[in-house]
Amino acid sequence: MTINELSESRPITRVLVTGGAGSVGIEVLKELQQQKKWYQVKVLDRNRSEVLRKLKPFRKDFQLILGDLGDPDILKNATADVDFVIHLAAVIPPLADQNPDLANKVNVIGTRKLVEAIEKNSPSAFFLYTSSISVYGDRVYNPWITVEDPLLPSDGDEYAETKILAERIIRKSNLKWTIFRLSAIMGPQTHLDPLFFHMPLDTSLEIATSRDTGFAIVEAIYHQSDLRGKTFNLSGGENCRTTYRDFLTNAFNVMGLGKLNLPEKAFAQRNFHCGNYIDSDILEHILHFQQDTLQDYYQMLKRKNSFSANIFNPVFQSIIKLFLLAKSEPWQARRRKDHTRINRFFYISQPSPY
Repeated sequence: MTINELSESRPITRVLVTGGAGSVGIEVLKELQQQKKWYQVKVLDRNRSEVLRKLKPFRKDFQLILGDLGDPDILKNATADVDFVIHLAAVIPPLADQNPDLANKVNVIGTRKLVEAIEKNSPSAFFLYTSSISVYGDRVYNPWITVEDPLLPSDGDEYAETKILAERIIRKSNLKWTIFRLSAIMGPQTHLDPLFFHMPLDTSLEIATSRDTGFAIVEAIYHQSDLRGKTFNLSGGENCRTTYRDFLTNAFNVMGLGKLNLPEKAFAQRNFHCGNYIDSDILEHILHFQQDTLQDYYQMLKRKNSFSANIFNPVFQSIIKLFLLAKSEPWQARRRKDHTRINRFFYISQPSPY
């Protein structure tokens, strides 16, 4: 039999993707769509207009299942007759920290119900779960991270807590599984929400692009024996490392916001996460996904923001920065003398300006 004949005889893989409308989910669906003759794909996500808009390009090729992880009928339909599950669905920050009950309901209870449904309806399926670098907690002064490091989420990081609990559920299950702890995943859509003030400027940052991450997740389908029962750190590698200060400096310039001249004390000094993955090469050797560099990401960002970069004059830039500054929780904590939040964001042992 020739190589082409062997390729043509490859069986169809039945895949379930949860959270397909997220930034990583969209890249996963793009990869699956490019190879659609090899896959039957179900996509489970919420019944929201925004979700429907994002999933519109995939409706002809994939089965869309709209509903919640807690709905037994939805789960029965989604988990029946699948070979590989990609579980991306989660409540993420800042909403996860603002509404911890919702985060627990989706990220922990929803994961448990999904696992139980798969154990019942497709017990031989392989389960890939995307966890987060947030589980390692604050690493400003110890930025080199391995998968064996203790899980010490930062104070108030409800999202990280739910990820740790979900990992435990998966490890205790009867399924074949793997866990990818994703680093800072960046796509061309960059939103400067209030959370970006929570990261200390001196944080070591190793990103991975959403498209490299999507490729890695789909490539995992071909390497189940290498991944089974193991946890991996996923990031972009050495060419994707920088500091948060340098990252924002470049991002502001590319997005047309000029210099990064926000007050230093608008940014927290402690109690966030991110760092450099020492062992990201382990997963790279299996999946060969690290294609984009940090410069590639800046080029993506530049293309996406070419219009705003050309129209934002210094007055516009100042207005936008004032608006952003007003959203900074560390900055507001100082202004309001909120000592609980001051203790969360700053090293109070230092000479205090408060």
